[in-house]
Amino acid sequence: MVFNDIPVYLGVIGFILMGIGSFCLPEKVTAQFDIPTLSTAGKNEVRAVYGGFGVLMGLMLIIALFTPNLREGICLTVAAALGGMAIGRFLSAVLDRHINGFPLFYMCLEAVLASLLFFAA
Repeated sequence: MVFNDIPVYLGVIGFILMGIGSFCLPEKVTAQFDIPTLSTAGKNEVRAVYGGFGVLMGLMLIIALFTPNLREGICLTVAAALGGMAIGRFLSAVLDRHINGFPLFYMCLEAVLASLLFFAA
């Protein structure tokens, strides 16, 4: 394993765990953000946005590990998606003048992984 591959493997693990967890336990995902119960439509949204997106991002990163000519594009695209999430959380914190707990943790995690994947590209 090359040192440059470590961020890609971290992304694979994180996204696939997030995806599977979201498919199986969508209310555990939203409970982290003070949304303890979900309607059927809410569960569908979590399974789509966190579940389907997460699993497919993980699979794309696996493709990046084994397809050198696609690696740069995949890593940059996933880095942009993570960066967008971190920026969204930051802007929300500015607008609300508050951030703590899981949103702060995930904002930092997304920003760090986005940066690592950018350099791994």
